[in-house]
Amino acid sequence: MKVPVIMLSSITELHSYIDRTQLTQELGGTQEYCHEKWISHRTAIEGFALMVKKTAQTLQSFGTELAETELPNDIQATTTLLGTHTSKKSKMKEDLMVALGQGSRLLESINEPVVRDPDHNMNQDELENLATVQRLLSQLDETERAFDEFWVRHQTKLEQCLQLRHFEHNYREVRALLDQVSEKLATFSEVGVSPAHADHIFRELTTYEEKICLSHAHSTPAVEVLDRSVALAREGDELIQNSHYAEDSIQPKCSELRAVSEEVSSTLRAKKDLLLKAMELHHNLERALKWCDDGIYLLASQPVDKCQSHEGAESALQELERYLDSAETKIQHADLSLIFVYQDQVEKVFQKQVSMQEMFDKRRVSLKKLAAKQTRPVQPVAPRPEAFIKSPLTSPGQSSPGSTGQLQNGGSNSRHASLSEEEENLAVLRRHVMNELLETERAYVEELLCVLQGYASEMDNPAMAHLIPAPLQNKKEVLFGNMPEIYHFHKRTFLRELEQYTDCPELVGRCFLERVSECFEIYEKYCQNKPRSESLWRQCSDCAFFQECQKKLEHKLGLDSYLLKPVQRITKYQLLLKELLKYSKGCEGTDDLQEALSSILGILKAVNDSMHLIAITGYEGNLSELGRLLMQGSFSVWTEHKKGHAKVKDLARFKPMQRHLFLHEKALLFCKRREENGEGYEKAPSYSFKQSLNMSAVGITENAKGDNKKFEIWCNSREEVYIVQAPTAEVKTTWVNEIRKVLTTQLEACKEVVEALKLKALYFSFCSGSPFKSGQKSFKKTDEKKAEPCSPDANSSSSPKLTGKGQLRDQNIKGTDITFLFFFCFFFFFNKSALIILHFLIHLPLS
Repeated sequence: MKVPVIMLSSITELHSYIDRTQLTQELGGTQEYCHEKWISHRTAIEGFALMVKKTAQTLQSFGTELAETELPNDIQATTTLLGTHTSKKSKMKEDLMVALGQGSRLLESINEPVVRDPDHNMNQDELENLATVQRLLSQLDETERAFDEFWVRHQTKLEQCLQLRHFEHNYREVRALLDQVSEKLATFSEVGVSPAHADHIFRELTTYEEKICLSHAHSTPAVEVLDRSVALAREGDELIQNSHYAEDSIQPKCSELRAVSEEVSSTLRAKKDLLLKAMELHHNLERALKWCDDGIYLLASQPVDKCQSHEGAESALQELERYLDSAETKIQHADLSLIFVYQDQVEKVFQKQVSMQEMFDKRRVSLKKLAAKQTRPVQPVAPRPEAFIKSPLTSPGQSSPGSTGQLQNGGSNSRHASLSEEEENLAVLRRHVMNELLETERAYVEELLCVLQGYASEMDNPAMAHLIPAPLQNKKEVLFGNMPEIYHFHKRTFLRELEQYTDCPELVGRCFLERVSECFEIYEKYCQNKPRSESLWRQCSDCAFFQECQKKLEHKLGLDSYLLKPVQRITKYQLLLKELLKYSKGCEGTDDLQEALSSILGILKAVNDSMHLIAITGYEGNLSELGRLLMQGSFSVWTEHKKGHAKVKDLARFKPMQRHLFLHEKALLFCKRREENGEGYEKAPSYSFKQSLNMSAVGITENAKGDNKKFEIWCNSREEVYIVQAPTAEVKTTWVNEIRKVLTTQLEACKEVVEALKLKALYFSFCSGSPFKSGQKSFKKTDEKKAEPCSPDANSSSSPKLTGKGQLRDQNIKGTDITFLFFFCFFFFFNKSALIILHFLIHLPLS
């Protein structure tokens, strides 16, 4: 293609070819044109076009990324993904807004001449630039709308995914809680062994129902289980109504929550109804048992001698009939629903009723026989003479031997029948006491085991170590004492031995007698540690460790109540033995029961004494060297001292000292009682030691100052006198007798010493050639010896030799006798009771 080329020589010649409106002012035209501005616009347009292209590509890539992203399966990942995508979307929006802003500014720059001069006509380039920018802006707007729509869908899906994950998480929690509730309800399978037990279970179940059904202001999610279950099901319904994409997954879960919640509610109602019926049945069974017990007591309380008369038998028979009629409805009332659940208990009650009914029937038969065998009253009528004629072999004062014997045998048989029934009634009562002893013993062993496992073992549990306060650490032996030893004694030994006497409760005293020493040792040790245990409990009773253990064990009472169980148990034994002894009079093991009761009471006294003994402070010696503690008690004491100021003596008479006395075998201790503040063991007294008296130097005056509650204790020939006033005359008598026993025991011991010394003196006399003949008695009074005439041969034989070994022997014998006399004089100086012993000195022969 050939293009013509014209060479111009001037601008005017140019105008002949091109219209001046198409030429710029530099070429003599009228068109306004700025090359720099055109370059600037073209550069900006090309840059804007490139930005729009990159933005569109970035949005497309981000959209592809969002579309290809898989939804997470947990809350945390979903939340993170939603946050990441939202931040990226925000960044995209910022870039998009930057591009839109740049396009808007470029459009304003292109439209600037028109804005400045409305009559301005844009040239072709400006029109093209304007069209280009508008096209790019329109493309950018469309991209933004498409991205926003896509983001809304993607964001909705992510939010629904997050809602689904929360729903699933809550569903799993609630489902687990519902399973726990079901398992917990399964533990309420027991319906109680007594009305109190059933009522306790019912109250626990009601409390648990309130926890799982009611919403509280400060309740935790784990508490309001059923309420959360219902709320979560409603939340799932709302998600379905809002067109959630996972409707197929949500719907079954909502249905399952409602079904399980309804099942739990139904189980709760069924459990409560069952417990209510069980409580009613227990009460009926108890009433039936009480009816049986009252009937047995009625049979046992009917005097045998009064039933021998016609009126007595009729009265007793009517009493039995009235009792049976009044109690018949109660027996029938015990036969209710749920009997198949309590088959053993009901059968036991029915068996007892049958046994009691048989006893009643036997008693009624015996009473009816007694009432029927009574003859009409014999009136004293004077015999007619014809009687003597018709019966010459009988006299008015005689009766038929056969009839008399028959009446006597009948009365004897009825009395034996009544006695056998009474013995049977007592046997039933003994079995009742024995059953109570065994049942309480088993419950006691279980309580000890519960404490040892639920508290003591948990102190060694590393998982619970952070809950144990510092004062409690490594103090298990202080807190629980020898409770493990008590548990093993009762579990392995005592309970098994008691069970061997189930069928012969009257012999159970032997079991106590065989174990009394072992029982005393372990319980004395436990009680002596009790003040230390109580002190430690007071420091740590509010700590989280005890609260957590009590919560796990579901105990209503704290640990301190269970630590008191051993003390209560040793007291319970003497009550049961008293009851058993009351119903065992005349039985084979009565003496053993009485001795066992005395032993248990002795253990209680010894344990109580030891509790006071360990509270003595200030005594520098060893209390165990003073011998066995015999008695202890509080008294008012006045002191009198011959050596001292008279005013002190007079003041002491009017101001008694309150002293707690401890009588040992070898010493009498005076202490001052000091009460501690608090309650229970917290108020345990302590005793400050003041002085002690050696029992070998003590004398006693039974009556003092004309007061039947006062007595005197003195020593050193009454240089020190202690006037002691007891709370009562009986206490005073008991103490005086006990002190007299101690002094008598010492006197007997001194007699043995005197006899030994007398034999020793005789031996030395024999060795030294003493003038005693073989037939002569060894012990005669000194004045009788002096009254006998002595022959010269005898005097010469008894006089000591001046030379040889005889003189030395005489000196040794005399030295022994002098030492012996000096010993008893010294003993008499400190003990007035030695006057009796000095009587034996008169009988000692001196060489």
